[in-house]
Formats: sequence, C-alpha cells, structure tokens
Amino acid sequence: MRFIDLRSDTVTMPTDEMRQAMAMAEVGDDVYGDDPTINKLEKMSAEKVGKEASLFVPSGTFGNQLALLTHARRGQEVIIGRNNHIVVHEVGASAVIAGVQLRTLDTKNGAMNPKDVEKAIRIDDIHEPETGLICIENPHGCGAVVSMENMKQIKNIAERHSIPVHMDGARIFNAAVSLGVDAKEIAACCDSVMFCLSKGLAAPVGSMLAGSKLFIDKARKNRKLLGGGMRQAGILAAAGIISLEKMTLRLEEDHKNAKYMAEELSKIPGVKVKTDRLDIDMVFFEMGEDIIPEKTLVEGLYEKNIKINGEEDGEYRYVAHVGVTKEDIEFVIKCMKELINK
Repeated sequence: MRFIDLRSDTVTMPTDEMRQAMAMAEVGDDVYGDDPTINKLEKMSAEKVGKEASLFVPSGTFGNQLALLTHARRGQEVIIGRNNHIVVHEVGASAVIAGVQLRTLDTKNGAMNPKDVEKAIRIDDIHEPETGLICIENPHGCGAVVSMENMKQIKNIAERHSIPVHMDGARIFNAAVSLGVDAKEIAACCDSVMFCLSKGLAAPVGSMLAGSKLFIDKARKNRKLLGGGMRQAGILAAAGIISLEKMTLRLEEDHKNAKYMAEELSKIPGVKVKTDRLDIDMVFFEMGEDIIPEKTLVEGLYEKNIKINGEEDGEYRYVAHVGVTKEDIEFVIKCMKELINK
C-alpha cells in the first residue's frame, strides 16, 4: 500500500539504481582505508563542496557533533542560532560529547545578525568561557536560506578572531538551488560543513563531513572514538555516490512542487502559509483548531493514505521530495478540503 508521506524528506526511499549499486559495491575495511567505494565517495564529496577532504558518517547529527568535538575544547563556548538543529533537535549531545557550552543568539529566518555574533565572542576574561566555534545552518530548518552576504560577513568576523566556522549544511544542495550558486560557494563561508546524502538525495543512510585535510584527519580518529569506525561501508557509500551524481540535479523539482503546494494551501480559507520561508522543499503554515482540529486532520488524512505530522510550535510542515508528485499534492489538497468541509 502506497502512502503519500509529507512528514519530511527523510522518508525518501533509495532508487532501484541505488539498490543495484549497493548490491554490487566493491568493498573493503574502511578503518584500514581499504574500501574503494568509500574512498571514491569521500573524494567526490570533498570536491563537491570545495574542501580538501571529507569523511563518511552515519548521520547528520553524528557529523555535526563530530565537528564540535574536533573543533572545540571542553569548556569552550559555541556561538549558534537559538533555533538551529544542533540546539533543538540533537538531544543535548554537544554537552555530553564535546563538553561545550552553546551561546544561542536570536535569528531572523535562520540567520544570525553578524553584529550580534561579533558582540558575543569572548576570549580573555578569566570569568568567561572562551569562544571556540561559530555554527551556522544553511538552509535552515525553518524553510529559509541564509544569504551569501550574511555568511560571508560572519566568516570574516570569525577569521579576524581566529575562530573556526562550522556549517550544518544538511540540505546544502537545496540551498545552492535556491540561491542560484554552486555548493562550493556556500561551503567557502565555513571551515567545515556537514551535508546529508539522505533526505532529498534519497540515500538510505549517511552524511558527509568536509573540511581541511588536517581537520578531517583529526575527525577520523574522533569518529572512531564515537563508535563510527565502519568496516565494509562501501555498500552504503554506493548509494551516496548516486545521490551526488544524480539526485542533486533534480532538487529544483521538489522546490517547484513545494511552491505549488503552498499556492494551493493558501487557497483554503483559514490557512496562513509562511511565504517568507518558502525557499526549499518545505511548506510551513498555520491553521487554527477552529478550521479543523489537529487530531482530526492527522487521522483523517491517514485514512486516505496520507502521512503528516501534527503541529510544532503552532505550525504544520509539509515537505516535497522525490516520493511526492504534483498529482499527489492535488490529492492531498482535495482530501484536506473534504475534511474541513465535513
């Protein structure tokens, strides 16, 4: 039974080509550096984002936390947007793993004000933690992309203070499509970047952490420390290679479908689409309980083989991806109207 699943782009399934490549992948022991498919993926990934080296990791959270552990010393402080994924959705791992303190700043659609960033930097006071890292996120989980100018300003500030910048670029190729630039230009605004092979790129497992050779050498040892030293992982890397070669080229289709979905949702009385955060494959909207109760909507759509999440912070989120067609979107809108008008 097929479901239309709008909960996230994390629900994407590997393509038939990926499954075949995984079955036939040439493998070896990656801890020894002997897995040729992993080696190919890591070389390709580094080139894609213009970095010297990269490292395959199990997940985006793993990659972000590995970056914090590798960049910062225990007791240092990390400047970061208060609603960034590392803060909100990584279960407090930065305190447990890297032993760092997060100094959270307000953001506007995911972007920190560069002046606030510079003001937050702490270096020499005996009473205060030292700033060890600045973290940015692009695209942001709120559905918006951060401008090139904002990222460049923060990178310049960081360089003046000799502080590294890490980017949570889980969907960096979506950001590149939205900004009309190459992913390398975005990644040039940071010292390290994590991006996912899953989500819109449809690989079943895995993310990449990229940076300088020295940084990745240190991160590789820390990956082993965290239990991420995988063996014949080329089976997973084979799908990731196809993600980079082919799936990055079709992301614009998801963006168009998201915009179409936003247009159709906005035609439903009482639905307020967040049009200022419609930059990638996500549509955020508000719809009060007076229009339809949350439980009624979630359960009613499920009965129509449509999966959605309930509200978070008063908003619904629908996500377009390779598993969602324009016809699927039209069916979802039709079902919503029927449930509302019951």
